[in-house]
Amino acid sequence: MSYDPRPAAGRPPGWRPRPAPEQPTAFLPKIDVIDPEPGTRFRYQDEEDDTGRIDRDDTYGDDSLETPPPPKDTARKVVRTFGELFITAGLVILLFVGYEVYWTDLISAGKQNQATSSLNDKWKDQDTVGGPQRGTHYDLADGQGFAKIYVPALGADYHFTIVEGTTDADLDIGPGHYVGSALPGQPGDFAVAGHRVGKGAPFNDLDLISSCDAIVVETETDWFVYRMLPTTDEVAGWAAGKGAQPQCKGVAPLGGAYAGLVGQETVLPSQGDVIAPVPHKADLTLPAGQQVALMTLTTCTPKFSASHRLILHTVLTNQYAKDPKQPDKAPPELKETD
Repeated sequence: MSYDPRPAAGRPPGWRPRPAPEQPTAFLPKIDVIDPEPGTRFRYQDEEDDTGRIDRDDTYGDDSLETPPPPKDTARKVVRTFGELFITAGLVILLFVGYEVYWTDLISAGKQNQATSSLNDKWKDQDTVGGPQRGTHYDLADGQGFAKIYVPALGADYHFTIVEGTTDADLDIGPGHYVGSALPGQPGDFAVAGHRVGKGAPFNDLDLISSCDAIVVETETDWFVYRMLPTTDEVAGWAAGKGAQPQCKGVAPLGGAYAGLVGQETVLPSQGDVIAPVPHKADLTLPAGQQVALMTLTTCTPKFSASHRLILHTVLTNQYAKDPKQPDKAPPELKETD
């Protein structure tokens, strides 16, 4: 049998059929057929008809496999779209939380360090004598530091400079003194606010303070030691219970106009009378000699919410005048760390 070895005009060379073996019964080698990738152009081997002629009528592309269109799945598209939206929303929330909790902490830390440095320089430059007097021993300019707060129960390294004012800008620096409230050591209510989450979070662990824990305030001339009042469930049997402990000396449930005042409470933001000279009794005016020297700390609660306010009421138990000859001497209460 003969065949034309030349390819047909206009088409590339194809597979040349193998000549018939001399022995018709000879074994023909098996050819493995590899399926083409979908969408690729290919052609199958031309086959001989019964006469040994090659079928050249087929053309390239006749045997191409068409890639079937993907099935339309609307539900899958909707689920994927919502999934992408939720992922995006989650990332936005994470970025916001990171900004509020970490980035603002870094910014506030820088402002707090600057306020502390300025206050230290001011105390070194001034030489004043006597008790605390507004306008004499305190620079009460808005946003300026005038005292320091220590809470040994929260760690030996817990200390912040207290600034004047409670605006957003003031509290970005650190704990802020409510304008118009008493000053450290004075009769009345020395009231201080602070953030609980982000922006330095000076009062983040305010809820961990217990009755009789010391709150130490340092001014240019004195150290003042306040201690938290008994909580609601401690008032009954106080004297025979926790009140008998050494650190609770000078701490007891208050009577008279202050009856019912406890160490910790939660109130609504509208209840501003918690920082009155007599807390919860803003309309009551007592002579200075009848007023108790209190310190009230306020912050938002619960964490990451401003729906309520966590309030701590403390009472003055000790005062130490600073000794110019021993400027580094600190009160023993600072060693009451857990």
